Amino acid sequence: MPRSVSGVEMRKRQAAHIEAPPQAPGQPRPNTCCLCWCGCCKCLWNEDRLERSERQTCTKMDSIEATEEQYPSLEEVLSWARSFEMMLRSLEGREVFQEFLRSEYSEDNLLFWLACEELKKETNPTVVEEKARIIYEDYVSILSPKEVSLDSRVREGINLTLTEPSNLMYEEAQFQIYTLMHRDSFPRFLNSTVYRDLLANRRRACLDT
Repeated sequence: MPRSVSGVEMRKRQAAHIEAPPQAPGQPRPNTCCLCWCGCCKCLWNEDRLERSERQTCTKMDSIEATEEQYPSLEEVLSWARSFEMMLRSLEGREVFQEFLRSEYSEDNLLFWLACEELKKETNPTVVEEKARIIYEDYVSILSPKEVSLDSRVREGINLTLTEPSNLMYEEAQFQIYTLMHRDSFPRFLNSTVYRDLLANRRRACLDT
């Protein structure tokens, strides 16, 4: 019959393991933990730790790949110069244009246009009313620091529809801001370092491939 290990002998073995001399350089350290004093490689804690590490590595790689995929192609960047509408319909185009507008302190024009686009998609009356109110307070009210430039006729029309808001109540105001960005901001954007640097970067990338 095998001899049982006493509590005293067990503590001696634990102490001997803890007080063991450090590993020589170049030798791998055992995978030890507070739950597995023997350094067993089959410890569930170690397996879980390794699995978490692999998941984190995969997540980082996925994130890097997703970031790389967000770069617009040279053809797409060139197409923006031919069509303001095409640039606005491109996620990357809007982001670059917004960066430029921010440098000119006119970012709110694009944000207003985007908010109106989102409102158009809504069909729930409660949501429409809430979003319409937020747009008014953020971009139409004369008390807002982000007020966009609208003529008095368009502004008066908006005020008349506030009692019964609809998902199209800002359509005329949105077109007015669209025209302002197209005629005023867009030509300067095409001549800006923001756009030119991106275009040069995409051309270099094509030559490297």
